[in-house]
Amino acid sequence: MTSTGAQRRNRNSPGLAPIDCPPGPLEPYGPVVPLPTVWVLGDQLNAQRGALGQYGPAECRVLLIESRSKIVSKRWHVQRLHLVLSAMEHFAVELRDAGYEVDYRRASSFANGVRAHVDEFDVDEVVAMEPMSWDARALFEQLGVRSVANDQFLCSYDEFAQWAEGRKSFKLEDFYRWQRTRLGIMVDEDGKPEGGAWNFDHDNREPPPKDGRAWPEIESFELDDIDRSVLDRLSETWGQPPHGLWPVTRAQALQRLDEFADRALSPFGPYEDAMISGEWKLAHSVLSSSMNLGLLHPSEVIERIVREWDAGRAPINSVEGFVRQVIGWREYVWGVYWLWMPEYRGHNSLDADQAVPPVFRGEATTQMACVGDVMAKVEQNGFAHHIERLMVLGNLALTHGVDPWEMTEWMWANFVDGAEWVMLPNVLGMALHADGGMMATKPYASGGAYINKMSNHCKGCVFDPKKRVGDTACPYTTLYWDFLARNEEAFRGNHRMGQQLAGMRRLKDLDAVRERAVTVRSQLAAGTL
Repeated sequence: MTSTGAQRRNRNSPGLAPIDCPPGPLEPYGPVVPLPTVWVLGDQLNAQRGALGQYGPAECRVLLIESRSKIVSKRWHVQRLHLVLSAMEHFAVELRDAGYEVDYRRASSFANGVRAHVDEFDVDEVVAMEPMSWDARALFEQLGVRSVANDQFLCSYDEFAQWAEGRKSFKLEDFYRWQRTRLGIMVDEDGKPEGGAWNFDHDNREPPPKDGRAWPEIESFELDDIDRSVLDRLSETWGQPPHGLWPVTRAQALQRLDEFADRALSPFGPYEDAMISGEWKLAHSVLSSSMNLGLLHPSEVIERIVREWDAGRAPINSVEGFVRQVIGWREYVWGVYWLWMPEYRGHNSLDADQAVPPVFRGEATTQMACVGDVMAKVEQNGFAHHIERLMVLGNLALTHGVDPWEMTEWMWANFVDGAEWVMLPNVLGMALHADGGMMATKPYASGGAYINKMSNHCKGCVFDPKKRVGDTACPYTTLYWDFLARNEEAFRGNHRMGQQLAGMRRLKDLDAVRERAVTVRSQLAAGTL
């Protein structure tokens, strides 16, 4: 096969003497080698990374596949689905403008898309960056796709496995310090942390300020013809349509990075755990979706943020707190996903079996002010920051007893930065403690007191965070004590749970609390709470 991208030498170029040839058709010098196809997945949208980074425009053909089976596999938030598809199409345009031959193919499945492409273009080899999911890796093997190393992280999963080897237990803090040291980020010549400490968490747990301050704003991007075309062919999604929050191009992602560094980095640290009614992002970076799609690389993000510290434009607690999120937690989650899969997705150590509540699915309203506010943000933007996910949504799912895989899939489908590798460790491990303590040594369960401290939601709510029984008792407080009682045996040997279990045993009204919990869980399941 002669590829449309193959180049032949012009034997009669201007200024050159004609070459004497024997009669008959001219033949190219040597055999024409078919172009390899570089398959770019929707979360690998960077021309400088992976397989695509190894080929120039004349050296490969690029394949992007929009899979119908993937689109209908979940009830996606419309902004989540739009983000991926729009970013893929915009990337295809950018590649064509750079001289690449691009096959943007809509197919019934990824497998059928690859096979149809190979048949149409008579392709000898399909090469791709290592995928971001376990199932996609199996698909590569099935289709005979040659993979090259995934370089969208600062620590590959092989490097993570080497770090973890031989450890009886491993912690985020140990991994984070190892990352900082080996990457030379905010450490001196002796490997000591700049500022005299590895973390400044004690400075980053401020409750919401009471001064009514205005939080840093970001510019909304105008939707273009590609965005509108994507939306026209989406159906059976939920949530409000996109309104320009989420970058679909690298240029937009770089703008978001600058906005955060210039406007929001300084207040980010102190208030990264705060929750405020109606404030959808406060000073959070909202860069996770861009990094997860490949539009931004963590190295350039960290370099930009650390530069603010070096120049004295941002406090160390904010800079270190953000660095910890990116090179610590994000890469730790990536590593443990690959270390523990595929068995990890089947963990359910607390035998939780409840369905995702109707209020989470947008099928019911609620009187719980915190839940109502967070779900309004999810519906409006496909986003809630990490404490809202963990201590409002995750906490309620944990104490109610929601099935961990159901909750994982729900978050995967409804957050713009969702993916299996992101959500499995965060939801199944961190939020729901379904792995029995592999990710976190104790469950992140709390009553209403924590939400009352770190938010303004409880003021004016019909439920009282200090009450655990009665119609006005805070569901979080009631369910917290019931959760401990239900799982007392499972936590008996956990030294970090001793104080909580002792407190539960001292409750004189525990029977009444558990009776109230039956009602709360029933109402939550019915969507009437």
